[in-house]
Amino acid sequence: MNRMSASIGIIGATGLLGQHAVNAALAEGHLVRVIHRAGSDLSKLQCRDDPRISASVADLNDRSQLQSAVEGLDAVMNCASYYPTTPKPLNEELDIARSQMANFLAAVAGSGVPKALYLGAAIALTKAESGIADESQVSDQPPDDTNPYVQVKWLMDRMARGAGQDGLPIVIGIPSMTFGEFDYGPTTGALVLKVAKRAMPAYIDGQRNVIAGRDAGRGLLQACLHGKPGQRYLLTGHNIALHDLVPLIAKRAGVKPPRFALPMPLARVLSKVQSFRHTYLRGPEPELSETMLAVLGSGQFLNGTRAERELGFKAELSVEEMVDRTLVWFRQEGML
Repeated sequence: MNRMSASIGIIGATGLLGQHAVNAALAEGHLVRVIHRAGSDLSKLQCRDDPRISASVADLNDRSQLQSAVEGLDAVMNCASYYPTTPKPLNEELDIARSQMANFLAAVAGSGVPKALYLGAAIALTKAESGIADESQVSDQPPDDTNPYVQVKWLMDRMARGAGQDGLPIVIGIPSMTFGEFDYGPTTGALVLKVAKRAMPAYIDGQRNVIAGRDAGRGLLQACLHGKPGQRYLLTGHNIALHDLVPLIAKRAGVKPPRFALPMPLARVLSKVQSFRHTYLRGPEPELSETMLAVLGSGQFLNGTRAERELGFKAELSVEEMVDRTLVWFRQEGML
């Protein structure tokens, strides 16, 4: 494979991390094949008119279609792994996640692609006794938390690691809490939006590691091209507590910060009340969803020295620059 002109397939290229991975690949002179579902809105892809970009239709639920889409590539990055969106029984959520991951792994094996990456999640890490987690935080047993998001991410992480250990050339890239451009959802950027709009009277404190989207995309590319099969790579930026991050966001946005931190036990009670109101009284979507609480409750500081040591990866943007870029993009998109 020519490192200067690799052909890289990216599944989920219109998402926050996928689009930053596209930009990172183009910045290094690579060719990009955008692998997308039929009917996907590619107008959100900023670089869609770049002549180095091609497109191929494939669905993670269709193994043969997926294999055809990745054939001939030097590398493929799955930035669109399954996550629960609408309530389903846990066994159904796990079946979907298992099937889609199996299809992706089979497509990599069947096509002979020499490099592959699964975009993982820090929530798959177990809690570190030291308070700072690294890639070694592994459990072969499902988490005690039965939240579908937690269970699904644990399952897919385990499948990817197992495939890599069995000889498939796949690595797991795990960016920390990512903020930046192209967060159309919004996903993590909802925190920035709510603080900037003064729509968050309180926040839930906790320890996080945050990274700018531009840095995360670059790290994912490096992990895909240069990582060791079966290994996790934490792509980290800055360890920061939310009681420091939230006021910083407010300061950069020029608004007053939320008044107080919400204790987790009280947040869980409010979440149940909001869920009951939404389910049985046709109320609004819960602002404190069970998945949000699961993610916040699992938060911990992260150690990214493996990626620095093995990949030469180090985040470039400061927390302030990360927040500023996020605010600028939301304003440009009319979301703020």
